[in-house]
Amino acid sequence: MIGKKGILVVSFGTSFPETREKTIDRIEEDIKDAFPDYGFYRAWTSKMIIAKLLKRDGIRIPTVEEALGQMLADGITQVIVQPTHLINGIENERMKEDVYTYGKAFDKISFGNPLLTTTRDQRKVLQAVMEEFSGLEKEEGLVLMGHGTPHYANAVYAALNYMLKDLGYPNVFLGTVEEYPSLDILQRQVEEFHPKKILLAPFMVVAGDHALRDMSGESEDSWQRRFEGAGFLVECVIKGLGEYAGIRRIYVEHVKAAERWQLP
Repeated sequence: MIGKKGILVVSFGTSFPETREKTIDRIEEDIKDAFPDYGFYRAWTSKMIIAKLLKRDGIRIPTVEEALGQMLADGITQVIVQPTHLINGIENERMKEDVYTYGKAFDKISFGNPLLTTTRDQRKVLQAVMEEFSGLEKEEGLVLMGHGTPHYANAVYAALNYMLKDLGYPNVFLGTVEEYPSLDILQRQVEEFHPKKILLAPFMVVAGDHALRDMSGESEDSWQRRFEGAGFLVECVIKGLGEYAGIRRIYVEHVKAAERWQLP
């Protein structure tokens, strides 16, 4: 480690090791490679997942407070905190509150933005996703499943669903598991388009529990079963956003922007 600078990458976390390696780990690796002069640290915000990994796998993932404590012990004085969160929602606000408790312990703290913070970010994210689905035919439909949140930041999902059409993708639809736009709304939109085939993919950093159960699960309420019940041929793509190189580049750009805030 050169100097007293450190980067803390904060994620919600996942209990699925395969998708963690393909998503969170890859994001962290890309950030670490882009900033070789910084000490690197990770933290997760889901204490439930942290406890599960420790009990099941013997893997200890630090909380935000624990990671910051380690940074202090290591002599870090300048901190960049980069969340892998998609939006400025509940998890991101709680993370900032945890960091602020250490506010006076460091000389400088700056935050990188979550993935979908600005309109420019949102456009670049959608373009990165569509690069991954460049083979999508005009007669096919792509349905992206986001998580959703009761936080007011949830409005970004409806904006993205509209932006996709504005970018020239009338056959791509984006909704959420828990909020608006809901599956019922997307199903009406998809039926109006009437694609010959539907691709289902998660619009989440990791393809974890929601992708495997709510999207592609055997339950009658899963998105796959609902669309199949409506008469559509459905194919599921179990791939988190963190697996897309274009998405990881955006996270690196956000760290670079946070670094500029620290310049004298």
